[in-house]
Amino acid sequence: MKKFMSEFKKFAFKGNVLDMAVGVMIATAFNKIVSSLVNDVAMPVLSLITGGVSVDALFVALGEGEFETAAAAAEAGVATLNYGMFLQNIIDFFLIALSVFVFVKVVNSLKKKEEPAAPAPAPRTCPFCCQVIADAATKCHHCGSDLPAEEK
Repeated sequence: MKKFMSEFKKFAFKGNVLDMAVGVMIATAFNKIVSSLVNDVAMPVLSLITGGVSVDALFVALGEGEFETAAAAAEAGVATLNYGMFLQNIIDFFLIALSVFVFVKVVNSLKKKEEPAAPAPAPRTCPFCCQVIADAATKCHHCGSDLPAEEK
């Protein structure tokens, strides 16, 4: 049992597990923000544009009779095709995807932009034996050749 607890402690407190836990908590909080954006901002505007029609209330009764709501049809025992809920979920998906995209763009723009490191200069080689030599060398220590003066 002691070995099991030791292994569990190693697993639970690894950096990756803690990072994932923090990510889940942040995602939960972000979900509330995005849900509020969709339900409290975007959908009322969409309802205003469509003349007060609530998209999620759209349905087709698959039986006899006229029903005001899908709940009334269900109460009467009539099956319904709730295409409005499907449309609502598609709209939610696109608004959530847009929100995540904008959030990632903002976070990336706030990150400090790092200058790419200049590539290291190619090592100097002896023109006679092709061995690597010091930049300040005037004579190759591999073959003993006098090196031509470097043009800068």
